[in-house]
Amino acid sequence: MKMQRTIIALALAGCVGMLALPVNAQEHEHETPTPPKLRWSFSGPFGKYDPAQLQRGFKIYKEVCASCHSIQMLAFRNLADPGGPGFSEAQAAAVASEYKIKDLDEKGEPTERPGRPADNFPPPFPNELAAKAANGGVAPPDMSTLAKARTYERGFPWFVFDTITQYQEQGPDYIAALMKGYEEAPKGFQLPPGGHYNKYFPGHNIAMPPPLQDGQVTFDDGAPQTLDQYSKDISAFMMWAAEPHMLARKRIGLQVMIFLIVFAGLMYFTKKKVWHEVEKPTEIGHGQDPKKTTV
Repeated sequence: MKMQRTIIALALAGCVGMLALPVNAQEHEHETPTPPKLRWSFSGPFGKYDPAQLQRGFKIYKEVCASCHSIQMLAFRNLADPGGPGFSEAQAAAVASEYKIKDLDEKGEPTERPGRPADNFPPPFPNELAAKAANGGVAPPDMSTLAKARTYERGFPWFVFDTITQYQEQGPDYIAALMKGYEEAPKGFQLPPGGHYNKYFPGHNIAMPPPLQDGQVTFDDGAPQTLDQYSKDISAFMMWAAEPHMLARKRIGLQVMIFLIVFAGLMYFTKKKVWHEVEKPTEIGHGQDPKKTTV
């Protein structure tokens, strides 16, 4: 009787497994691939931003992304900060003057004035409802911290290596892959009206149409005007926008580590100096009476 029940249970389990195979295959077909790991000048404890790359990324943002996305946490003066795109204060002021900032005049009446270096980049829409109405009901996210907020799981054992090498550039990897991840939707995948298929976007349905294509932005430094180059440059700029003071953080961290190493050495030698003359208990010799042993 028990043998029959076991056989029936195995047969049912096999049938269930066979029925589940097409579903699992379909899920595997549409699963989100892992973005490729790229090399960045700012990765690692000694990495730093490439000013030329940041300037190209800023040009891409200004000519393409700024019509929908904001960077409200970034000020115009940050363009001239050390370790950034390398703009001079005059160039940062010139960029700020191209924008119109809503303000109040001396009488408290609403007015518009040219931007100043201390101003933050103004949003392209007056409010979130206007942003949703202009973009099919989905407000484009602010790009100030997008490179730090977006990430992905690399799995075992890669996260162990990332901990050792201090690799924290999953955000730029994901953004660069997203820019190049637009494809035709595979068979059996239904896109809602206004949606676009992107293999790196979770769920693969993204409201943003492909923002970049070859030859769209002209570079003055002779860099390739390709989608691959655009995706890297805008990703690097977004990383800088999310962490404009990264070099100062790394420099302070290195100084703290050096201090801790020196402090640990001083404490060790201090301990050796203070305690080296303290008598140790006399060891009990072989065959010696423990009662007669003195300390």
